[in-house]
Amino acid sequence: MTEVREDWLKLTLEEALDPDLPICDPHHHLWYQSEHSYTLENFLRDISGGHLITKTVFVESRMMLRNHGTLDMKPVGETEYVQNLVSQSHHPGKTKVAAGIIGFADLTLGQAVAPVLEAHIAAGKGRFRGIRYTTAKDTRVH
Repeated sequence: MTEVREDWLKLTLEEALDPDLPICDPHHHLWYQSEHSYTLENFLRDISGGHLITKTVFVESRMMLRNHGTLDMKPVGETEYVQNLVSQSHHPGKTKVAAGIIGFADLTLGQAVAPVLEAHIAAGKGRFRGIRYTTAKDTRVH
C-alpha cells in the first residue's frame, strides 16, 4: 500500500452515471496497524461520490491478525476486527460496509482447517462468506 495522494485524486471528479442504481462493491480492503492505513473513514469518503453503494464485501489483507493463539487461527483476528469495526460504526448513509467478509485460512491444512473456518463463521456474526487463498506467491528468499 502506498501513500494516498489526495491532490492527485482531486484532479478528476466524475459524476455518477446512474445515482439511483443500487451497487454492491464486491472487493475492498481496510488497513489498520500499518504504515499507510486505509480506514473505514477513508473508505466511506471514497464511496461518497454520488453512487448508491448499498453493500460492500471486505476482502482479507492479512492484517489485523490475532496476536495470540496458534498460527492457523491468527487470520480470524481480521474477521473479528472488521466485524467489530463495522458493527460499532454509526456512519450516515445507506451503505452496509462489510455486509460480506472474505477471510484467509491456510487451505493446505486439509481437514485441520475446519476449526479455522468455524472460528471465522462465528467471528463474522452472519457476515462471513468465504476464503481467499492466494496461491500466486514468490516464496524465494531475496
